[in-house]
Amino acid sequence: MPEETAQVLLRRRRLVDVTTLTPAVRRTAWQWLRRPLTIQTGLSALQADLIQRGFLLSVGLYRYCASLSAPALAGFGGALLDLLDAESGHDTHHTPLFRGFPESVPGNTETFYVNRVFARLLQEPDQPCVLCGDTKAVHPVSPCAHLVCRTCWDGSDFSACPLCLRRIDRKDPFLKPSFDEQQPAHVRSDRLRLLSPATDDSARETVEILLARRAPLSAADRADLLVLLDAADPSWLPDEIPVRETRALVIAHFLADDPELIDRTDTATDVLRLIYALMDADPGLRTPPARRKSLPRATRRLVLQRLDRLPAETLVEDLLRHERAWKQIAENLHPFEFATRFPVAALAFAVLRQTDLDLGTPAGRAVAGEAAQHPLIRVEDGRLVMSTFASRVEGAFAQGRPEQALDLLRERPGELVRRLVHLARVLPPEQHVTLVEALTTAVSDVAPVVITAALGQVRTPPGDLRLFFPRGGTARIWTAVDDREPLPSELATELSGVLTGEMLRRATDLPRWRRAFLDEELTRLAAPGSERSASSSLLRMTRGSAVPIPQDELLRLFLHWVEPAGRRVDLDLSVAVFDEEWAFVGLCDYTRLRFDQDALVHSGDLTSAPAPHGSTEFVDIDLRAVRRVDGRYVLPVVFSYNDVPFDQLARGFVGVMRQPNGLFDPAAVEERFDLSGPAKILMPFGVDLQTKELRWYDVNLGAAGYGHNIARYGGQLGLMAATLEEVHGSGDRVSLWEVCCWHAAARADEIAVRCADGSVVGYQREPSEELAAFARRVTARLEPDRRWDEDAANRADFVAVLAGDVTPRSGAEVYALHPRLLDHASVELIDAPHLLAVLAPHTRARATLRAG
Repeated sequence: MPEETAQVLLRRRRLVDVTTLTPAVRRTAWQWLRRPLTIQTGLSALQADLIQRGFLLSVGLYRYCASLSAPALAGFGGALLDLLDAESGHDTHHTPLFRGFPESVPGNTETFYVNRVFARLLQEPDQPCVLCGDTKAVHPVSPCAHLVCRTCWDGSDFSACPLCLRRIDRKDPFLKPSFDEQQPAHVRSDRLRLLSPATDDSARETVEILLARRAPLSAADRADLLVLLDAADPSWLPDEIPVRETRALVIAHFLADDPELIDRTDTATDVLRLIYALMDADPGLRTPPARRKSLPRATRRLVLQRLDRLPAETLVEDLLRHERAWKQIAENLHPFEFATRFPVAALAFAVLRQTDLDLGTPAGRAVAGEAAQHPLIRVEDGRLVMSTFASRVEGAFAQGRPEQALDLLRERPGELVRRLVHLARVLPPEQHVTLVEALTTAVSDVAPVVITAALGQVRTPPGDLRLFFPRGGTARIWTAVDDREPLPSELATELSGVLTGEMLRRATDLPRWRRAFLDEELTRLAAPGSERSASSSLLRMTRGSAVPIPQDELLRLFLHWVEPAGRRVDLDLSVAVFDEEWAFVGLCDYTRLRFDQDALVHSGDLTSAPAPHGSTEFVDIDLRAVRRVDGRYVLPVVFSYNDVPFDQLARGFVGVMRQPNGLFDPAAVEERFDLSGPAKILMPFGVDLQTKELRWYDVNLGAAGYGHNIARYGGQLGLMAATLEEVHGSGDRVSLWEVCCWHAAARADEIAVRCADGSVVGYQREPSEELAAFARRVTARLEPDRRWDEDAANRADFVAVLAGDVTPRSGAEVYALHPRLLDHASVELIDAPHLLAVLAPHTRARATLRAG
C-alpha cells in the first residue's frame, strides 16, 4: 500500500513521500485569500511539532509545504507526525505505575511489597483498612475487584491496582487526575535530523539498495522489501541478486506474473527457499512453515521442471543438506507422479527418501535408467545411495587427511575460506605454503562478508571463551571454553595479507576519489555481516558495535507492550550491575525499585497490558552514581515473567533515551528494538562505564518455566555479556573503520582523519609506497604526514563519520551513523552494507549502486 511504502522510505532514508501523505483537498477562493496568514501559521506549528520529535524540514520539503493550501498542509503534517510517532513509540500514551516517576517511586521496596501483600490477603469487605484502620476509604477497583484503601494508596500517583499491579479501568474513581506533563522547552541541536522529499525513483532506489546487499537481510529488512515490491514490477530487478534468501523472496513475489523467473534459482536449496517464500515461511530455512500451504499444480510442475534441469549429483547433495525440509515438501510436490517427465528430479527424491526401486512401474524404470548414467549414485539393498561432497570432506578430516580435504575444498572457494582457520590448524607446517597458494586462488570468487569473517577469525587469538551463534529463529548464543592452539604467527600474517590484499584489489577497480575524510570513532563499529537474526531497530548497526556516551549522562530505558486479547502478559524491565571482574554488584527490577538511592530507579512493575493502551515501564540510570558504587558494566534485560514468547504480543518494543526532557522524549530516543520472535529474554545492549561505550548485543537467552528474572539468570547474563565484551572489544574483528580505510587507501592518494580528540591529520601516499603498506599505515593510525584543517571534509569526495556534524561538498558519498542535518539533495548518503556490497567479485558493473 502507498502508506506502507511511505513509512518504509521515511524510516529507512528519512525521505518523505509527499504524494502519498498529502490529502486531495480542493482550494477555494476563501482559502486563497487567507493563504499567506494561514500557511505561515501552519508551517510554524508543523516545524515546532517536528522539532519536539527531533526533526527539521529540508529546504526542498519546506518549499513544498509552503505551496500547499491550509487544509492540505494540515493533513500532510498530521500524516507525517503519525508516521514519526509510530517509529519512535511516541504514538502511545506512556503511563508508568507511579505517575510521578522518578520522584514518587518508594525508597523501600520491601515495605511496599509487604503492605501490598497484607492488604491483598487480609482486607475484607466492609472492614477497616488493615494498614491504617480507616473505615470509609476501602473500595474495590475495576475489573480486578481488589479492596484498595484510598488513604494508604495515592490514586493520583498510581496508574494500576496497587495490590495486583494490573491495569484497571481508566474511569475508575480510584485513579485521580495528576499534573499534566510539561512539554520540553527545547531540543538539543545535535539531536535534530533532516527530512527530505522523496523522488519518483526513491522506492526503486531503495529496492535496488536492498537487492544489492551481500549479506542476508534481517526480518525487518525483508518486511520492508516486500512492502516496496508491492509498488514494483519485474523491470526493477537487477541482473543479479547476490543473496539467495532475498532472491527467493523476489521470485516468489513475481512468479505468478513471470514464471520464467524460476530460472534464477541456481540450486535445489534456492528452489527450497522459493517454496518456503511461497508458503509465507522463512526463506533462510531456519524455521519450517507454520503450516504447509498446498501449491497449485502448475507451480509444482514448474518446481519439478527446474529441479530436473540441475546436475543430478549436485541436486542430490542439496536435497540431503536439508533432508527433513525436503521430505516434508515432497509430500506436496508428488515427484514420482511426474517421474517419466522429470526423471532427474524423481531420482534425487528416491535417494532422499530411500525409496525401494520397483522396476515393474514406469516411475521405477525411469529412476533406474537415470541412475545408471551417474557413477556416484549406486544401488544398495534395492535402494539408491550417493557419496556427497560434504561427506567426503568430513571423512578426510576424520581420517586425518587434511591435505585431501584441502584438495576437495579447492573446488568450492567459499567453503575453503569458511574452513580456513580449521585447515590452518590441522595441516602440517610443510603444507602451509600450499594453503596460502590455495587461498590466493580461491579468494577472488568469494563474497566480501565471508572474507571479513575469515579475516577476523585468523587474527583473533584463542581466549578464555568462544561465542556461537547457531542458526535459529532468534539470536540465541552459547559460550564455551576456548582451548584451541593459536595459529602460527607467520601463517596468520600471510593469510591475513592475502585476504586484505584481495579487498584492496577490488577497491582499486572502483571510481577514484580526490580525497577521503574518515572519523577515527568508526573503530567502534563492527563491519557489516549477516543480519538474519537482528531485531528491528532504528539504528542499523552490526551486533558488537559500540557508540560513545558521556560519563555523566542520564539514560532512561523504556519498555512498552500490548498483550493479545484473552491472554495476560507480564513483561519486566530489569537492570543488572557488575564490577570490573564481572562480579554481581546489584540490580534494579520489580524486587528493588531503587538501587543506591537514585543510581537506578524503576518506575514500578505492571503485570498486565490490555489493549489499546498497553503498559510501559521505565528505568533511569545515572551513570556517574553507578560508577561511585564500583559498578562498571550495566546490563538492561527484558524478561517475559509468565513465559509468553514475544511474538505473541500485539505490540512490544524496548529502547533507550539520552537525557530526556519529560517522561517520554521522542527526540532523545537513541535506539529502539522491536520485541519479536519466540524469545522470552532479551539483552539489547550493555554499558561499559570505564570505556564510556554503549555496545549493542541484541541477543536472547533460552528460557523455560515461570518467573523469569535477574535473580534467576544473573550468572548466565554476566557470562554472556563478559564473552561478548571480550570478543567484540578486543579489536581483532574487522571494523567499519578498516573497511573505510580499504576504500580510502585504494581510491584516494589523500586521506584526512579526524582523531578522537577532534584534531584532523592527513595521510598521503608516496608514488613508491605500496598500496598494502599505505592501507596498513592509515588503518593502524601510525605517524601522519601532516596536520590538516578541521574543514577538510568540505573538500572530500568520500566522508565516513559517526555523526553527520560535517559539511561535505555537494555530490560527495557520505556514510554517517547519525546523519543529523545531512541532506539527500546535496550528498549521496550510503549505508554500511553498501561499503561491502561494492567490494563483491566483478563489482565494476555495480559500482554505481548507492544506499541511504
